[in-house]
Amino acid sequence: MGRSPASWFHPQPAEIPMQTNYDKALVPDYELPDPLIDGSGHRVSTAAQWRQQRRGEILQLFEAHVYGSMPGPWADPNVRLQEQDGAALAGRAIRRQTRLRFGDGDRAPTMDLLLYLPTAVSAGPVPVFLGLNFSGNHSIHSDPGIHLSTSWMRGQDDTGVSNHRATEAARGSQARRWPVEHILDRGYGLATIYCGDLDPDFDDGYSNGVHPLFYRAGQTRPGPGEWGALGAWAWGLSRGLDVLQQDPDVAATRVSVMGHSRLGKAALWAGARDERFALVVANNSGCGGAALARRRFGETVASINKAFPHWFCDHHRQYDEREHLLPVDQHEIIALAAPRPVYVASAVEDHWADPKGEYLAALHAGPVYELLGKRGLDSSHIPQIDAPLAETSIGYHLRSGGHDVTNWDWDQWLDFADRHLPS
Repeated sequence: MGRSPASWFHPQPAEIPMQTNYDKALVPDYELPDPLIDGSGHRVSTAAQWRQQRRGEILQLFEAHVYGSMPGPWADPNVRLQEQDGAALAGRAIRRQTRLRFGDGDRAPTMDLLLYLPTAVSAGPVPVFLGLNFSGNHSIHSDPGIHLSTSWMRGQDDTGVSNHRATEAARGSQARRWPVEHILDRGYGLATIYCGDLDPDFDDGYSNGVHPLFYRAGQTRPGPGEWGALGAWAWGLSRGLDVLQQDPDVAATRVSVMGHSRLGKAALWAGARDERFALVVANNSGCGGAALARRRFGETVASINKAFPHWFCDHHRQYDEREHLLPVDQHEIIALAAPRPVYVASAVEDHWADPKGEYLAALHAGPVYELLGKRGLDSSHIPQIDAPLAETSIGYHLRSGGHDVTNWDWDQWLDFADRHLPS
């Protein structure tokens, strides 16, 4: 399986490069690229100019310099409903488990989608939150009906993983981050995919996961401007949406994409590329997610590329300690979601993810939303702790606590969806 992977959630202290900065006084002066100045130096002043020209320019810049170019969908996946229970979770939910196989034969990559819907779908299709998980679909709930993943797992203490394989003890190990019953009670469905089905998230030269599906003759790894792990995860989110849009019990135009930490980076990239997602949520996504790279606070481009060289395209490495030369910054990936609603969530103790940089990126995406007839953030100052800004098309909160997903976070996202994705 290649060399040993780095830490699952953060680099360990010995692995964190010296470029990491937690001193606000050392944040450099910087000038952000203007999302409304096109590649020829002209101002974008109409929605048509944004749609027809500028949006595509910014998307291509992110592909070329950050995440890498990505392939389209697999031409003919084998999609099979493997299991369905109309009375799961003591009758509160419909549970469906679907497997996508990309290619022929037992060794072809597969991706398992777990879907819970409230039993009240008889009243009509319901909106759904779709997100990747870190530890297998079985980890989000102790429900014994969830298929135990057979994919490679990162070994962690007290998570029920043995020899990189899940055991029964792994069931529900991440349930505190996935309040399934509460989401159902709010009238939403929840769908999830194990990120390791798409890329196992260690630097193995891209020999596992979905990357080899798209290699040209003689190719053994993505080219320097082609997708890394973040691209593979974003690609998988779109494949999950393909399945959801064929489900008559899912409100196909009201599917939200959500992600935490590195998977929040992937959710932002998926939401930028795939405009079928109706709402985008990035939680504690940090560098390469919602945080401005030019601030060089917490995790920096240099530190993230050193610790996780497989996440971005190889071209991204030329900006180590040279963030000012990037032709884009992360306020523009938020702007690519416009005019759809997007929610950026931070935590006050999560210095690594640079909460202020996440807030500023959300703020500076505002002019694009306003050009398209929507409102940006209501406040030009970062809000108080646990006081969300959620009335406009860009939502933001600074939660108490650290790098995590809490029930309080979910309540803010559900309220935001209620407000911006009415039935």
